[in-house]
Amino acid sequence: MSVVELKAQARRDAMVRRAEAHAAHRESASDALTRALGSLREQVISGYLPIRTEADPLPAMKALAGANRICVPVIQGPGQPLVFKEWRPGCALEEGPFRVMVPRDGDWLVPKVLIVPLLAFDPRFHRLGYGGGFYDRTLESLRAAGPIRAVGFAYGAQRVEALPPEPTDQPLDEVVTEAGAVPLAPRR
Repeated sequence: MSVVELKAQARRDAMVRRAEAHAAHRESASDALTRALGSLREQVISGYLPIRTEADPLPAMKALAGANRICVPVIQGPGQPLVFKEWRPGCALEEGPFRVMVPRDGDWLVPKVLIVPLLAFDPRFHRLGYGGGFYDRTLESLRAAGPIRAVGFAYGAQRVEALPPEPTDQPLDEVVTEAGAVPLAPRR
């Protein structure tokens, strides 16, 4: 099997595991993320507006909004990195590209902390997304400009033994699940 075929199969499997975990652990995962990031102050933090059975960062985003500026990703187009628009609790939303909701108003921001959705992760914090490469391009670009903290947000059931990384894949700096921060395995 090619890497593309392996990733496609891994995505199908991960969606099933994530849906089951979402039903059981949605609230506890949100609470764990809030605890993990609760000490952040005066940061620009990117969250996301969850779709389908993605782990829900909205409670953490609301809790962090008092002491930080919060933004969400906006897709510019295929092959391009994400840009980030300011989000506030209760702000007006409109449908953006790929039918993902985005804030109608707000400043364009550059985050230093990103809460990243995913389908699967492995012990070395490789991430499996939907296949568009948006977060990989974005993390590469942001990391070239300075330090960035990429926090994968998932359910424990989304952990797999290994993912087939490609040269363009950007690893996460940490992962938070319903059980809290996941320890990083040594990178090879």
